[in-house]
This record gives sequence, structure tokens and C-alpha cells, in this order.
Amino acid sequence: MSSIDQALNQQHRLTLLQTARASIHTGLLEGHPLHVEPADFEPALQTQRATFVTLNKNGELRGCIGHLEAIQPLIKDVADNAFSAAFQDPRFPPLNKNEFNQIKIHISVLSPPEPLSFTSEENLLQQIRPGIDGLILQDGYYRGTFLPSVWEQLPTRENFLTHLKIKAGLPANYWSDSLQVSRYTTESFAED
Repeated sequence: MSSIDQALNQQHRLTLLQTARASIHTGLLEGHPLHVEPADFEPALQTQRATFVTLNKNGELRGCIGHLEAIQPLIKDVADNAFSAAFQDPRFPPLNKNEFNQIKIHISVLSPPEPLSFTSEENLLQQIRPGIDGLILQDGYYRGTFLPSVWEQLPTRENFLTHLKIKAGLPANYWSDSLQVSRYTTESFAED
């Protein structure tokens, strides 16, 4: 198993969740994400990994921001994305102090994306693994992704792909020979 595929242990997960919450708290007090020094953390948290941080309040989405490609150490990616999910998700107003104790933090650590080869929409649908795959769909400037957790709301391959096209800004029935789709998996964990 390469270090990129290494599962995180319980202590790593706890550290990431605590860092995410501390970064949001720093944002409320100081207006910027928590500064983390990756070298101060275990090697597993220093590895470059892509993450998404999702905030839920009363079971409803309250913010979700992340990266599809690994661009920085895992611990820093979580700190930055937690801050962004709380204060920079354009779908929501910035989190306020009264909401801080009401939010639950959910972190998804992504595997590197794997491009899929397909000859038709039907062929693509056959390759998608419900409940396992997150997808990145791209055609020109149009791009969208769904994390594997979205399968809970969209349990069929057809619905998942159709809604992803719409999220990317394309028509629901869109198809093109230039369409690119990659899949990834996530290791996900959340606060209790």
C-alpha cells in the first residue's frame, strides 16, 4: 500500500476534525484560517492529499468546499477548506458565532482521480460504482463533482450522472465525445 492510499488511524482523524473546528473558530475571531505548520504533525498528515470539508447544521448542508487534486499537505488542506466552507461557500452567508456550536464537521479525503474510458453514456453508466465512486465530469469550461456521499440522495447511476451534468452547468441529457469523467473514492469521517 503506498502512502497515498494509507488509511488514517483514529488519532489522525481526530486531529483533522479538531484542526477543522479550530480553523473555523480562528475565522470567527480573526477572519482567517488557522495557521498550521505541517512539520509539527505526523507524516500521514503531511502527505499531499485532496480534501472536502462539509458543514451540516440540524442535518442540513451549511457549507462544503474542497479540492479535487492534492495541492498541499493534508493538515493544511483541511484547515483551509474548513475555513472556506464556513465563510466562503457562495451558497450560504458566512457562519456566525451563534452557529458555531450547532455545526457538525464532516471530512472527506480523496484518492487520486482515475480517468474513465467509455464509448457511450450507457458504457459509462456500467462502469460507475454506486455508493463507492465520486465523479468529476468535465467538458471544456464546464466542470462538476459529486462526492460518494451524494449517492444517499441520488441512489441510481442515471440520476447521479444526470444531476452531475446539471451541477456542471450542462443540460440533463447532454452528451459529447469530448466529455471527460474521472472517478475517485473517499475516506470519510465526521464529528459525533
